[in-house]
Amino acid sequence: MTGATVDRLRAARVVAVLRADTPDRAVAAARALVAGGVSAIELTFTTPGAEAALRDVRAELPGAVVVGAGTIRDRRQLDAAVDAGAEFLVSPHLDVALLEAMLATGRLAVPGVLTPSEVAAALGAGAPVVKLFPAVTVGPRHLRALLGPFPGLQVVPTGGIGPADARAWLGAGAVAVGAGSELCPAEAIRAGDAAALTAAARSYLAEVAEAGP
Repeated sequence: MTGATVDRLRAARVVAVLRADTPDRAVAAARALVAGGVSAIELTFTTPGAEAALRDVRAELPGAVVVGAGTIRDRRQLDAAVDAGAEFLVSPHLDVALLEAMLATGRLAVPGVLTPSEVAAALGAGAPVVKLFPAVTVGPRHLRALLGPFPGLQVVPTGGIGPADARAWLGAGAVAVGAGSELCPAEAIRAGDAAALTAAARSYLAEVAEAGP
């Protein structure tokens, strides 16, 4: 199951990191992003009622998008994400006990890392993929450097990644990139402006496509 999810993220190339102030707005935004071509969404637990949004997106868009839960910081959120049907689980940090609990669910677990020591600890605990966060503070050269001692490392850099940056990260070997406000403008989400969100998704993905296959 986890391998298939990694394949879907690799095919998507971009994971929309979606935050909203209500579950309904999160679901509406997800619908608009998928209309713009997004095929992977991470709904974060900074959204009130995130588990309800996860459940509704999974029900409304079956097969159209791979849906994960992000900003998982404790066991309660992990359990809620699994109960809501999240297909992958993302934390912003490395907590080995939490990571082991995430892995035990059988879902794809993606812990947040930045340093070589954190990468080694995550891999040692069994993480198949890591989230490099905050990516904007290091850049694609950091990923290339990590691939030296950790060949085959599967990384989803996230944080401050615009489309030009996404092309660079993908070129450096990222599985996919996570894009938040750069792809999902907060103003459009608050306003319920589906057309703006769909247009933003199409524009972002079109620019990323210039990176080639």
